[in-house]
Amino acid sequence: MTRLHRFPETLALLSLGPGSDVPAWAQSSSVLSITATATETAVLTAGRDVPRKVPGVRGLAAFVTAPEPATGESADPTGPGLLVDLLAPLAEAGISAQVTTTSTAVWVLVPVGAADRAEELWTARGHAVAPAPTDPPEPSRSNR
Repeated sequence: MTRLHRFPETLALLSLGPGSDVPAWAQSSSVLSITATATETAVLTAGRDVPRKVPGVRGLAAFVTAPEPATGESADPTGPGLLVDLLAPLAEAGISAQVTTTSTAVWVLVPVGAADRAEELWTARGHAVAPAPTDPPEPSRSNR
């Protein structure tokens, strides 16, 4: 079973030109991911302040793999079968999805209109889905 958190914000996955600076409207988001390649700079951000002329996909809901409460550990984003386990039920139901990862989590982005159905499909397969925490975690303190 994988635990997932659902973010309340509607997101946009945008394509900027290669080497683009991150615009000010993207920096205010609580969810911000930037991927720079030789052909584009992709920005995942809240959709509320995005200028209409910026190309990309709007109206996305985000789900992220979440830590187990007992252990504090998330599903390994490099673990065999994790993506298939999360994406297969969506594909079978005709729900499009986009994926991005961090070193500790997998993010699945689906159209906002399909988010409730995605949640139902994952729950039916034994996954747990809960709202994302609204308070940031306390910073860890090292013993120096």
